[in-house]
Amino acid sequence: MSKHTTEKIWFTISGAFAFMTIAALLFLLFSIVREGAHMLSWSFITEPPRRNMTEGGIWPALVGTFYVASLTILISVPVGIGAAIYLNEYAKQGPIVRIIRMSIRNLAGVPSIVYGLFGLAIFASTLRIGVGLITAAITLAIMVLPWVITASEEALKAVPRSFREGGLALGATKWQTIRQLVLPTAIPGMATGSILGLARAAGETAPIILTGAAYFSRNLPSSLTDSFMALPYHLYILATQHAQASVVRPIAYGTALVLILMVILLNMFAILLRNYYRRKNEVL
Repeated sequence: MSKHTTEKIWFTISGAFAFMTIAALLFLLFSIVREGAHMLSWSFITEPPRRNMTEGGIWPALVGTFYVASLTILISVPVGIGAAIYLNEYAKQGPIVRIIRMSIRNLAGVPSIVYGLFGLAIFASTLRIGVGLITAAITLAIMVLPWVITASEEALKAVPRSFREGGLALGATKWQTIRQLVLPTAIPGMATGSILGLARAAGETAPIILTGAAYFSRNLPSSLTDSFMALPYHLYILATQHAQASVVRPIAYGTALVLILMVILLNMFAILLRNYYRRKNEVL
């Protein structure tokens, strides 16, 4: 068999797998949109659940998701970017740094339920913070950190070495060079990785079940230690745990559609932010 024939066979097989993957994704999205689109309304977004979640909307779950996602990004981004700057710009490259990088990449593949158990054991039990908004946010931030660190470090590596050399040659300190020349150029990649990590965290259920998510609540969290409703957990309850599954199924589809739209908007924001900073850097 010739190389050209082998290449065509593997190209066809790869194309078939790609087509099946895209077809499955489109079918899933079509099913959720078909079943959940009629649920979308202003009252569905702004009202709390009623009558054991068989009526009403998703307002507490939506706000709870926004709160925990905001806290997650506030915690994970400064720590992740700082770690990336240290590993790429300051740390002496050697076996220890390679082990740290390998460990960070391995942490990205740890199941989310393990992070939930870790957060429950360390923050809720050992440190006695309790289960609530801050415990869930810290747990999700730790889960997102490998994404943020890896994306930020790759963005820093993509900045030409001449930027650093030019800044140092002009008399700037190393930190001034990093802050004024390297970081502005690396921001698009950093922002994209951070927002994509946040999108993943916003859709996680396992970590927040153990660290602060509430089964049902009509009230919004008033402090960092309060329990909260969240869209992923709310969807899990409606789809698998509710006694009247057939009654709440339309609400479950509507909740899933809102969650998907939230993740899509976060991804679109990441793309727009990346393109904005790229255009800004090109002008400069």
